[in-house]
Amino acid sequence: MQAYILLNCDSGTEISLISELKDIPEVSEINGVWGKYDIFLKVSSSEPEGIDRVVATIRAKRGIKQSYTMHVLYGQGGSIDE
Repeated sequence: MQAYILLNCDSGTEISLISELKDIPEVSEINGVWGKYDIFLKVSSSEPEGIDRVVATIRAKRGIKQSYTMHVLYGQGGSIDE
């Protein structure tokens, strides 16, 4: 399972949050971004509940104001083998 997560965070916490979020094993990519959201993550897990646990872990971090999770739909550009 893969998902993309967009985060809004308190101003000035981006760098420290990115550093913390890098330590989550399911996070395969993380970037600070400009625009409506502050941080972009790509996460993966071998089980659907794994994505839910990652989202709960991220939401519990101090400084996270809002998250938006998009689960990858296999067969529409993604591959089950990825």
